[in-house]
Amino acid sequence: MRNIILEKLKEIEEKENIRILHCIESGSRAWGFASPDSDYDVRFIYVRKPEFYLKLEKTRDVIEWQLDDTLDINGWDIQKALRLLHNSNPTLFEWNASPIVYRTTDDWKKIADTIDSYFIKKSGLYHYLSTAKSNYREYLKGETVRLKKYFYVLRPLLACKWILAKQTPPPMLFTDLIEEFLEDEIRPCVDELLYIKMNTPEVGEGKRIDKLNEYLDNSIVEIEEIIKSLPEENKGSWDDLNNIFLSLL
Repeated sequence: MRNIILEKLKEIEEKENIRILHCIESGSRAWGFASPDSDYDVRFIYVRKPEFYLKLEKTRDVIEWQLDDTLDINGWDIQKALRLLHNSNPTLFEWNASPIVYRTTDDWKKIADTIDSYFIKKSGLYHYLSTAKSNYREYLKGETVRLKKYFYVLRPLLACKWILAKQTPPPMLFTDLIEEFLEDEIRPCVDELLYIKMNTPEVGEGKRIDKLNEYLDNSIVEIEEIIKSLPEENKGSWDDLNNIFLSLL
């Protein structure tokens, strides 16, 4: 599959007249809990020719290349990516930290060395907490729940705990978060659920896991209260991002 993805990247570069700076896996495969039939969430950052950025008309800043049962491929223009980085968009930190890199460049290395300096802790905390709460509310409140959604609540909550403890963007791998911050008393429950998720083609519905729900309830309340007390942080300077952008053209 990796070779197929690399061929797709060449095709995108040729047909879109772009240069891909960095390409990674961003979904459950990068988080470390893919099911046997999980698709490939391929994400990339690209740059176009200088004249593209000098047009008066509004131009698209994303490429949505393929979406089917196997591949989900899309990318962001470098201008969009750097603007979002200035706002501490969590997606950029995740893409930079992905353990599965399909392609990268020396130019991306310059950007990667700068990325973490734009991390705003409170923004990251709100993002991950919101993700956890919406998945919890939608999928895990009934007597019967969608079992795989436990990971889509657990991972962002553990990411919040990472940010609070280490003051840095959280890692992508779920196991890294578990080892640091998951309480021992619910570890067997999560390990069993993880085994099912990674060895079952499509994890369906099952009875709510009360012990795990209680942990999620308590964690959400605790993290929410902590966030409220945190001071606001200033955004990073535009200067470094402007210089990076100009150096790529």
